[in-house]
Parts: sequence; structure tokens; C-alpha cells
Amino acid sequence: MNVSAEVEKQATRRRTHAIISHPDAGKTTLTEKLLLYSGSIHLAGSVRARKAARHAVSDWMKMEQERGISITSSVLQFDYRGSAINLLDTPGHADFSEDTYRTLAAVDSAVMLIDHTKGVEARTLKLFEVCRMRQLPIVTFMNKLDRAGQDPLDLLDEVSKTLNLRVAPLNWPIGSGKEFKGVVDIPSKDVLLFSGGRHGQDRVEARRMSFEDAREEIGNSLFEQIEEELELLEIAGDAWDHEAFLRGEVSPVFWGSAMSNFGVEPLLTFLADYAAPPKHRTAFNQKKDTLVVDPCEDRFTGFIFKIQANMNPRHRDRVAFMRVVSGKFKRGMDVVVGASGKSLRLANPHTFMAQERSIVEEAWPGDIVGLYDPGNLRIGETLCVGEPIQFSGIPRFAPEHFMRVVLKDPLKRKQLDQGLNQLSGEGVIQAFYRRGMGKSDPFLGAVGLLQFEVLKERLKNEYRVNAVLEPAGFGVARWVRGPQEAVQWLEKRRDYTLVEDRNDNLVVLAPAKWAVDFAERNAPELELYDVEPLGAS
Repeated sequence: MNVSAEVEKQATRRRTHAIISHPDAGKTTLTEKLLLYSGSIHLAGSVRARKAARHAVSDWMKMEQERGISITSSVLQFDYRGSAINLLDTPGHADFSEDTYRTLAAVDSAVMLIDHTKGVEARTLKLFEVCRMRQLPIVTFMNKLDRAGQDPLDLLDEVSKTLNLRVAPLNWPIGSGKEFKGVVDIPSKDVLLFSGGRHGQDRVEARRMSFEDAREEIGNSLFEQIEEELELLEIAGDAWDHEAFLRGEVSPVFWGSAMSNFGVEPLLTFLADYAAPPKHRTAFNQKKDTLVVDPCEDRFTGFIFKIQANMNPRHRDRVAFMRVVSGKFKRGMDVVVGASGKSLRLANPHTFMAQERSIVEEAWPGDIVGLYDPGNLRIGETLCVGEPIQFSGIPRFAPEHFMRVVLKDPLKRKQLDQGLNQLSGEGVIQAFYRRGMGKSDPFLGAVGLLQFEVLKERLKNEYRVNAVLEPAGFGVARWVRGPQEAVQWLEKRRDYTLVEDRNDNLVVLAPAKWAVDFAERNAPELELYDVEPLGAS
């Protein structure tokens, strides 16, 4: 392995994050404010002003603007304090969780956003478990301190016990709701007080002073309460350990209000200075030997974690989002596609600031690059220079809802097939095809019902197809592994339907979970998976 000084220097300064949260915790607002404090934008659009036609910079789809939710992951790249930050804003709604799971495969750490008025919610818990599975370091931001909420000590205890995670506050809130005045920086014991400016739109600078000097402005009663809480933290709280954080064992905790710009800057500073740089990743060569890819090695490698068709509907473009894993990426370079071994020239690569994009001449480990793709790439594909390799796959999760498309206008069959092929390729829905009948008239699967609404909207707007969806009569899907005898057992029974996914993997569709349990009891060599088996594609 040749380690280039230039690659090592650039990789070390990369910070690639995803923001995860339960819906309505303020994720898109926090994303916007991080951009504001980095200097990437100069005026933040209020989320509450969506109806006045000002939308958050990362929500560009029509449905996102109408509903006020994030449906797709957006890529935001900017520099701050000498670090090159790649920030991925992910969907908060549970119906679009697959896009978030894929995004978590492309980042080196996550910001877990918690609404302090509600605590740890179900969606937060699910996303945290995905982060733990990937051993991602997690930074916690307690949001909405401008509203009355839970006692900070109780909330810390809830997070620690619910997530089985050590938590170490690096700052501490001074009051909450109308009494929220700022935060105490725990390492220095300085107080950061916020005042002046148009909170929520302009960048507001904090006034820094010593803890004792802030007594008069805080008020004696609140000051003594904060003093007591800090003493309890020092005695009984988890100690901050940067190396433990990088191993995913302890989470630093910050407090603030993204809507009012309280506490955003300390979070951004930590992300730039201390969050995880790119790390080693596991791959396999054509002989199935395990390889460890160091981000600092000279050889270029990367993988596709997201495909978005029609980001510009007028041009019918298709963009594959690639995470650079190692080496130096250069515009126009020739690479090998890991699965097929085919050569591909990466022309016109782009970097992103939400909808805005610009040509990128070079990129480094940790960076996210958009590649124009006529249909050669798929999610999980590895790109590299030299001997073909394949990184560990990006899992797909078994859908829970199933539909079929009823085509009212037979003349639109070609547009429908094209739309379903592209939209399933980018992960809007999953398509399952009858064996031996080609890639047409599939059963459609989704983790959440809103995915079908997105499908209908995009088929209508981008492919001029008015789709009618009808329930397909299934309640569960499982990927199938096992000997031919076990597969034949499924084929002989009427209550199972064997299909193939778009990557030709065998999948069984069944009416309900009981059918899966029955199959596992009566065909013991049968292997059924609710997550696509690694290496299946």
C-alpha cells in the first residue's frame, strides 16, 4: 500500500456526517443553521415560512415543499475551520427510512437530533440501532430548548438507559423555554449568552464570559441551580473521552435551539475539529478474499450509495452519488465497475450545495461526488482503479406494503417500464418480477405507504404516466437462500409466491408473518432474510 502525503492530508481534514432524528425534531432546520454558521448561506429561511414560498435549502422536490417534509437525502458540502465538511440531510419520516439507511453507509459519523420536549422517540431508536450496527460515532444535539421541556438530567438519563449509550455533555443549558439564556461550556466553564439580531434568520454571535461573571445576567436562583447540576455531572456523569467517541462508545451532548440559532455554533465547531475522519473499509476481490482499504492509500476506490433520477426534470438526468473511499478522484478518470469489470469514464462529476451543483475537478476520501449515469450503475456498486473489488453491500430492508400498477393507457407501457426501472433503481420503491417473465409488470414493495405516493407523483410529473395502484395481496417479503429442495418446497405451496428482485435475487412473497414462521418450521434448510443477505447482489 502506497500512502500519498497529499491523500493523507486531504483525507484527515474530511468530516462526513448524516443528521438523524424522529420526524419534526428540527433536522432540516438544524442543517440550514449549520450552513448559516459556516458562512455558506447568509440568510436562513424559516421552516415556519414554507407557505410563504421560502423553503429549506435542502428540500427541493415539489412534494417536500408542499408537505414540509424531507423525502430524499440531500448532499451539502462546505469548508469550516480548515475542515471540509460533507453534510447529508436525510428523510425524517419513517416511510422513507430506506434512503436514510443507505446514507448511513456513506458517512463516518452521525448527529442524533433529539427534541428535548419529547425525549427519545421510536424513530430515533431505530436509526440509532442502524448507527450502532455500523459502529458510527454519534454526536447528540438536544434541540428546541426555546420551548419548555424535560429536566436536562432526566433527559440525559433517559438517553443513556434507552440507547445503552454513555453520554458526556460538553455544554449545559441555562434554563429552557422563555427562560433559556444560553449554555455553559463545560471544559472552560465559560458562559455563552445569546442576544440581539433576528434570531432564526441572521447569524447571532454569542457573548462569552466567565461563569461567575454571568451570575447577575442569569439570575441568582437559576445560577445556583446550574451550579448544582454541573457538580452532579462532575461526580456522577460519564467522562468525555475522544477515543471512546471515535469507537462509538460515548456520545458528546450539546444543547440548543436550531430555530433560534442557540447552540448551533458550538456543535459545528466540534464537528469540524473532533468528528471522525474517513476510516478503513472492508472489501472483497474477485477471489472473495477480504481486503482492508485504507482511505490514505494512493489507489482510488469509491461506491454508489444513492441514485436520483430527474433532479432536473427538464433534462431527464440521472445522478449517482458516490462516496470516495480512498485515493484521489479526478475528473475524466477511467475506473472499473466492481461487479461487471467494465471500464467507465467519470466525466462531468459534480459537487453539491442542495440544488446548486458545480463541476468538481478532484475529490478526496470522505467526499461525495455526483456522477451523471445513463443507467450503468446501481446502488452498492464499487468503482475503482486497477483490480476490481467490491465493498460490503448496502442492505435493502424487506418491504411491508405491496402494490401492483394498473395501466389505463396501453400506449404508456414503455414510459411506465422506464419509470419503474429508474425509480426502483434509485430506491423509491422495490420491484419484484415473476420468474421467467422479464422485467415488466412487477409487484411493487415499500417500507412505508408514502413511498407509493412519491412513486405516483413522480411517474406523473417525470414520465407522464397516470398510475393507478392496487393492493397486491401480500404482507411480507423475504430474501431466499437454501438448497434446491427447500426452494421447491416453497414452489409447491399456493400460499407463497416466488419472484426475483431487480438484481435477480430470489424473493418469496407471502400473505403474513405467520406464513414465514410456518416455512421456517417445515423447511428447516430454508434461509429467509428480512434484510438482503450480504453479497446477494
